[in-house]
Amino acid sequence: MRHFGHLPPGVREGLFYREPAEFSADSPARTLAVALGATLYSPATRPGLGDDVLKQSARGVVSMVLCLEDSIDDAEVAGAEENLVRHLTDLDRGGRDLPLLFVRVREPEQIPDLVSRLGPAVRRLSGFVLPKFTEERGVPFLEALTAAEAACGRRLFAMPVLESPELLHLESRTETLDGIRRTVDKYRDRVLALRLGVTDFCSAYGLRRPPDMTAYDVQIVASVIGDVVNTLGRADGTGFTVTGPVWEYFRLQERMFKPQLRRSPFTGRAEELRTALIEHDLDGLLREIELDRVNGLQGKTCIHPSHVTPVHALSVVSHEEFTDAADILSPERCGGGVLRSAYTNKMNEVKPHRAWAERTLLRAEVFGVAREDVGFVELLAAGLKGSGG
Repeated sequence: MRHFGHLPPGVREGLFYREPAEFSADSPARTLAVALGATLYSPATRPGLGDDVLKQSARGVVSMVLCLEDSIDDAEVAGAEENLVRHLTDLDRGGRDLPLLFVRVREPEQIPDLVSRLGPAVRRLSGFVLPKFTEERGVPFLEALTAAEAACGRRLFAMPVLESPELLHLESRTETLDGIRRTVDKYRDRVLALRLGVTDFCSAYGLRRPPDMTAYDVQIVASVIGDVVNTLGRADGTGFTVTGPVWEYFRLQERMFKPQLRRSPFTGRAEELRTALIEHDLDGLLREIELDRVNGLQGKTCIHPSHVTPVHALSVVSHEEFTDAADILSPERCGGGVLRSAYTNKMNEVKPHRAWAERTLLRAEVFGVAREDVGFVELLAAGLKGSGG
């Protein structure tokens, strides 16, 4: 699979200076953690679950979570498990290329049980999403995952969700983060990425951000994101990929504040795209995606297919970013120093910017590098057309 692989080759050639590389479920964890991109959630109760997976894959989705937790009623769990096993088995028999598939479970016991029930079809599963993760609650999940992995002989990843009240509350935050750090470090080889449950954070205080606001405008949430990245997202080799929070809106809402999308990148027919994005409340999503990256997050949890293309379009590395990163990491610069960027608009300081450059080139490998005259508007327009949006 590859990002933007659903677009015709001629379209990709016109968009990319370097096209996204291919990867598979067996690629290195470091690559897959970035390649997750927009991870689309789907309730495991859906009658057409298998068809949904195939349809979204054809539209450019490369990672999905089939949910047995908060998205379904407590009384539906047994039926959802049966539905999930049946559809994954059918997908395996079909032999089609599939996205990276994960199952969000409720309890540790579900992991070995589902792996056993899937039988050979477990090869279509990349891992499990672990809810409300803390040290105390997380260890049994990871032990269950380790046992299931040994039983089926296949690599299975964990994606813990950081969403517990203990993490949010100031008096318990440091201790909770330290416990999470100890736990995920012990199981480092199995932890693909850490996901943020911002909806649960807001719930603890009876809050819900409107579509005009990002997670970073909710100060109590922004403070948690900052502490999570500070503790668990460091670029010194001890950190993990931390993914961006879910964007809840996908229908037309009454708008209180003026649109956040500037007109300047949109000219000609692109103005129609700007209008469509505003009407569907996606301008707020675009701003939050940018803030995610500035704050050290990669990828995003998505609950609607319309969110996938914006996340991927804004994940493509610009030609300017690529040029800066390549200059910083060039062998002749290994001793450090300062150089003027090739675009002559900024200073590139080799040692302080090295970690950023390494992260940027990894993103470039997975999402590609845009041509010099291609911006996110062109990528977004092409992606929306290719996905039928």
